[in-house]
Amino acid sequence: MRDRLRRLVQKPGSVDLGPFRALAEEAGARESRVRELSDAGLTAAASDLREKEDLAELCALGREAARRALGERPYDVQLIGTLALLSGHVAEMATGEGKTLAGALAAAGYALRGRQVHVMSVNDYLARRDAEWMEPLYSLLGVTAGWVGQSSTPEERRAAYRADVTYAPVSEVGFDLLRDRLVTDPADLVLPEPSVALIDEADSVLVDEAMVPLVLAGAADLDAADPQYADLVRRLRPGLHYTTDDEARNVQLTPAGAREVERVLGVDLYAPDQLGTLTAVNVALHAEVLLVRDVDYIVRDGAVKLVSESRGRVALLQRWPDGLQAAVEAKEALEASPSGEILDSITVQELIGRYPVRCGMTGTAMAVAGQLTEFYALQIAVVPPNRPCVRVDEPDRLYATAADKEVAIVEEIAAAHAAGRPVLIGTGDVAESERLARRLARAGLDRVVLNAKNDAEEAAIIAEAGAYGAITVSTQMAGRGTDIRLGGSPSAEPGRAPAEAGGSDHDRVAEAGGLLVIGTGRYHSSRLDDQLRGRAGRQGDPGGSVFFTSLQDDLVTRYAPGEEPDDPADDQGRITGKGAHWLVGHAQRVAEGVDLELHRNTWRYNHLIGLQRRELLAERDDVLRGDAADRAMAAAAPAKHAELAGTAGADAVAEAARQVVLYQLDRCWAEHLAYLADLREGIHLRSLGRGLDPLVEFNREAVPAGKRLLADARKRSVAAFEALTASGDGIDLDSAGLKRPSATWTYLVHDNPFGSLDERALRGMINMFRRRRR
Repeated sequence: MRDRLRRLVQKPGSVDLGPFRALAEEAGARESRVRELSDAGLTAAASDLREKEDLAELCALGREAARRALGERPYDVQLIGTLALLSGHVAEMATGEGKTLAGALAAAGYALRGRQVHVMSVNDYLARRDAEWMEPLYSLLGVTAGWVGQSSTPEERRAAYRADVTYAPVSEVGFDLLRDRLVTDPADLVLPEPSVALIDEADSVLVDEAMVPLVLAGAADLDAADPQYADLVRRLRPGLHYTTDDEARNVQLTPAGAREVERVLGVDLYAPDQLGTLTAVNVALHAEVLLVRDVDYIVRDGAVKLVSESRGRVALLQRWPDGLQAAVEAKEALEASPSGEILDSITVQELIGRYPVRCGMTGTAMAVAGQLTEFYALQIAVVPPNRPCVRVDEPDRLYATAADKEVAIVEEIAAAHAAGRPVLIGTGDVAESERLARRLARAGLDRVVLNAKNDAEEAAIIAEAGAYGAITVSTQMAGRGTDIRLGGSPSAEPGRAPAEAGGSDHDRVAEAGGLLVIGTGRYHSSRLDDQLRGRAGRQGDPGGSVFFTSLQDDLVTRYAPGEEPDDPADDQGRITGKGAHWLVGHAQRVAEGVDLELHRNTWRYNHLIGLQRRELLAERDDVLRGDAADRAMAAAAPAKHAELAGTAGADAVAEAARQVVLYQLDRCWAEHLAYLADLREGIHLRSLGRGLDPLVEFNREAVPAGKRLLADARKRSVAAFEALTASGDGIDLDSAGLKRPSATWTYLVHDNPFGSLDERALRGMINMFRRRRR
């Protein structure tokens, strides 16, 4: 009755599993018949599904194919997850419940319906691992599969995308789309038309990555940051020369700081002709004060590597906007990385929105159910575990100071280790993981550290994290996408039956209480807390979790500044009062509210940009694939068209017209993106001072600019076409100034490294949330 009421009011997670259970039972009834089929007969039976839709038969064939090809027989709950995916939902399945196999069966089901499927993950490792692991299953079902990684060549990418099922990191799919949007020959296109997007770790891809644009840049003559500014701001003193806000998201020079900068540089810092100097000083100051090594980034192989806040691992290809990236490199005395102008960009949200069919799977969907529905129109099917979870989640242990908390954490780890219980400690950043590791070493405790500095060893470390007496200190990465087996395992592949990790080691660890997960503080999202907890208690294994927090944690000081509960601390510094515990949860809710509003703001701005891009791309596609450019030039410049055709021939003129129009469309779009970026920043400065709605003001100027875009491109195309010269050898395109970038590269730009103007405009929200009570 409760489930029916939830569905009636469309509560998150209220997808009816009844029809899926019935189909899983029907698949079970067909299992004995399907087992009698030969391999060739099973493949033929799967091929027959292309002519009819029989989900029970698909589940029966898929189960048998998995048993033969992988040595695994999917549980009924895995089939339920498969059917949820085939219905276009997000399947929430707990850690160790075999999401990878359920996703593969769903991908095969879509492929057997004649749909091409892109299985998108968060990194290269998972894409390749899952494609290669599931390939025997696909082969037995008569389905082709491929994978794309960062190092894949264009030819390898085309081959992979021709397969029925393609595994790829979401970023690589986006980068392929951006590159396709700049090709000048249809034969160079890589991506097929979008059909089905099946998203692994859906909450991470669709929510955490939603505010990180994917960027295609082209070489430009931009100067690197001047090291003198990094040296200058390093000598400035906090409080005297600069101040930061309560959330440590912005920093400003004080009058004394401005005078010191002017003394050192010998300039009037606020003179109109010194705007570039003022900007360079401010960017260097942000890099020095607000971006912390081993928290926001690490230095590896002589380069700055950003650290993903949500996953704790190196954010591959990610960088800050060019000015700030260069300032951090100057701060660290490193060689400047390439910089250039943005030729095109796309958000993950817009990328996924291109697919007519979207579905996904994760262990923590309910925490972001509202966002999945609001931004992607996705509903959540909560799939029960095959075995009940018996993990013991203890209440938080709250301390007055960070020092008291760290002492208590080490004592808890030592006690668990003495009993032979494996411990996984989740920390907030690289610096904290290494600081805790040093404390453990001083206490005589052997430990393994997993963070962004050694993320290449992730699979091997996680495979042994459940071994008897193991101590693993990890950032938020903590092996997401892999399972931690009690007793340890030589394989990091998820989905294996518990018995394969069994035996005496498994039993010894189980008797000790199973894996203990310790959080050294609440994350900015309760979903990240749940992900860490989910490392323990897989497939009915014993386990436990506990979070240690303090009133000095960054979450509390940033999102609940000034709040000081009256609850006293005991001799060990521990606080048990309800008010203090409420404050920690309140700070986390504030952080989640701010993140949600930033997500909405990002969507609001990029929605308009996406509409403008769609109009331009429609015209570009007509030019690329047809004779639209030739006809347009013949109509707009008939004399020049006839002159060139008489000299070089009609085919050469048609191709020249295509190249001219494509170039001008691309050039106008790159300039439009730069204009919109400047406009957005300027609008916020004006609106904050006048109390205006920045989105309304942005649209007021961006919409007319977008409407002029195609007209400007057409006008420029005609002018460039008329500048062409021809001879018997052909048409000289250089004479029209069609110079494309000498090099292009892709990256993800971190839009909010220390709080964009959007975020700074939301500071009032924090005070609003802070005063709010349940």
